[in-house]
Amino acid sequence: MEGKVSEVRIDMPIPKETCSICIDDNISAIQMFSVDICGHRFCSECVKRYIEAKLLEGNRLTCPHDGCHLELRYQSCVNLLTDELKKIWKQRIIEELIPVMERVYCPNPRCSALMSVKELSIIKSTEESGVRKLCVKCREPFCINCKVTWHKNISCDNYKILHPNSVANDSKLEALANKNMWRQCTKCQNMIELSEGCATVQCRCGHSFCYRCGANAGCCPHGHNFYDLRTGRLLYRPWCAALWTLVLLVVTVAGIVASVVFIILHFVRKK
Repeated sequence: MEGKVSEVRIDMPIPKETCSICIDDNISAIQMFSVDICGHRFCSECVKRYIEAKLLEGNRLTCPHDGCHLELRYQSCVNLLTDELKKIWKQRIIEELIPVMERVYCPNPRCSALMSVKELSIIKSTEESGVRKLCVKCREPFCINCKVTWHKNISCDNYKILHPNSVANDSKLEALANKNMWRQCTKCQNMIELSEGCATVQCRCGHSFCYRCGANAGCCPHGHNFYDLRTGRLLYRPWCAALWTLVLLVVTVAGIVASVVFIILHFVRKK
């Protein structure tokens, strides 16, 4: 008589983890996202929102863990992205391959394709000459000097005279920047606004510099001091804040020790 072997299935409990972003300590391990290389883990929902915010703000996509500067990889995050976010991230990848000073955008509002100066110099066309270029995507001609659609039968200098708004807009932007104490990145020329905080800032292009004087990070006496940029007032220095925290800690510990000693003496006297 043959014996029968019955299968016993034991469902192992799925371990729970804590997401350091939302501080939820009851998240299933299968719902966690692990960052490549560094291995920091967060819940998938928080990573989704983090990536969306960074992409829409135009900021670098680094690991959300405090102090970790490793960059997130598109292929690792693709399953978390919507179609729109995939499109934005792919465009970002293309942009990063082109040096900032060589980026050219098609002035046609229906196109806005990204090109490079090098790419436009390689592509030759019988319709191209000097500053007149053809967009690689929409094939519409534009002036690479004036950054507008092609101004036929008119020089760049005359175009700027006849269309002073572009120059006026630049002046208005400069006046607005001065009024609001905006700063231009010393590398890519993008405008940056900082109302309060550490004087060392990082642009979306990755370049770090001093918001007060424009020097490269670490090359000026302002360091990581915290300022109110509206008034220029120094709020505090990090070492001062650390010293104050230490003082508070010592006072707190001293208070606890004093309380314990008081309780012990109280019981000793009773005996």
